[in-house]
Amino acid sequence: MTDPLYRSIVFTARGLFKGLALDIDVVGAENIPLQGGALLAINHTSYLDFALGGIPADMRGRRLVRFMAKDSIFRHKIIGPLMRGMKHIPVNREAGSQAFRDAVNALKAGEIVGVFPEATMSRSLDIKELKSGSIRMAKVANVPVIPMIIFGGHRLRSYGVSDFSRGKQVCITVGEPLVFNPNMDADQANELLSDTLKKLLAQTIERYRDKPDGAAWIPARFGGSAPTLAEAEVIENEVRAQKLAKKQK
Repeated sequence: MTDPLYRSIVFTARGLFKGLALDIDVVGAENIPLQGGALLAINHTSYLDFALGGIPADMRGRRLVRFMAKDSIFRHKIIGPLMRGMKHIPVNREAGSQAFRDAVNALKAGEIVGVFPEATMSRSLDIKELKSGSIRMAKVANVPVIPMIIFGGHRLRSYGVSDFSRGKQVCITVGEPLVFNPNMDADQANELLSDTLKKLLAQTIERYRDKPDGAAWIPARFGGSAPTLAEAEVIENEVRAQKLAKKQK
């Protein structure tokens, strides 16, 4: 069996999700290719997105996803060796060129690479402005971009949330592959990806069962009380300023 460490962790995650009685609803897994490189572009609202984001590929022929993640995770004395053992890709935000090359090489080698093009978790639970790196990687590697939405993980573990009570629903929607012409403008391609993710988010929330009016786990534009994109940006700026002030002490 290839990747025994990764597969044992997948097995463990399945057991944990079963123990939590998660109702995981996946639509569109057939859009993930059975072989060859592909870039999964996933929205980001939860600390569990790395585990949840691999489910459709596992369903689709037991494929594994190599996720791009901030390099500080790889320096953790326990999690770091596991991340390296699973061949995930560290990202140094101060010098991202190495991560870019590593991701492109993995894609060219026929791997599925998972990225969160919003870069950080969305406090609004809506789609934030996307970084263009995912589009550039896909174009250089000549692989499709597969948009994916995960919705519900943020009710378990996210900013200010840690609730592992049983029986919550998680909806995952995998969109049709996007193939970008090498000559297509990166900003235009990024806008298309953003629009696609927004449409998939709307479809996903439509089938999400637990969405009472004003629910904190529903984006504002869908009738929830999560911060708007503008409000979330203000919060992000305040958090960044606090972190910077703490570093300078």
